[in-house]
Amino acid sequence: MQHAYDFYKPNMMSEYPTVDGKLSIECYLNALDHCYALYKKKFNVNCAGGVGENFTLDAVDAVLFHSPYCKLVQKSVGRLLLNDFLANPMLSSRNGLFASLENFKNLKLSETYFDREVEQACLIASRDVYQQKTFPYLLLANQVGNMYTASLFGGLASFISKQNLKDIVGKRILMFSYGSGFASSMFCLSVANGSPSLGHLLDSFTNLTQRLGSRQKVDPATFAEIMNLREKTSHMAPYSPVCQIENLFPGTWYLLCVDEKHRRKYERKN
Repeated sequence: MQHAYDFYKPNMMSEYPTVDGKLSIECYLNALDHCYALYKKKFNVNCAGGVGENFTLDAVDAVLFHSPYCKLVQKSVGRLLLNDFLANPMLSSRNGLFASLENFKNLKLSETYFDREVEQACLIASRDVYQQKTFPYLLLANQVGNMYTASLFGGLASFISKQNLKDIVGKRILMFSYGSGFASSMFCLSVANGSPSLGHLLDSFTNLTQRLGSRQKVDPATFAEIMNLREKTSHMAPYSPVCQIENLFPGTWYLLCVDEKHRRKYERKN
């Protein structure tokens, strides 16, 4: 956790934040480096006997991230691979995966945030890891866009939607959570056998792709009208939304009204 004005909301009456794009990327990658180093250290002390001497991305089946946009996620996979290499440069002689990183073994991570040569080498080295352990689980990030806090768990939902009860047991999922300002954490989920709710959880995500495909399409002009209405009414009180609920999925919670004291009331569509 650190204090940084990378992405913040100085005007609370506005719908929109103020963003320092370059600083925001630096903060994200800095947080990723520190969280991964701490996680590796804790794992190597407490759990190394179960998987190996030192933690690397080989120890997990999926790597999921807070996902502002998918290109940053792809770069982040490469960055974790760079972390593995710098923690043990001898890996390059035992694993061809790291061969393209050999020229960077003396670099400091803090000097590489915007180094295009390092970035490209990491993207090349991590291509297979990204395709196998991250890209398939960017389904919601690709289809919905930036969900902010929910984006990491959108990745988890995407992961679950592609599993079956037989194969998911024993899987390990590395999770990186991030919030601007900034605070971050990294943890790992392990899927255990024997939970009666596991099958129900898997069933609830089997039709995720179909649900995404059943969304209502609107033309850009209609979308702009919806966003303009939201901007104009976001702080109104009292207020009752004028949008129709017919196109909401069953079970969706929606705003019914805001009273004169800004108290919000919600209902759920049957």
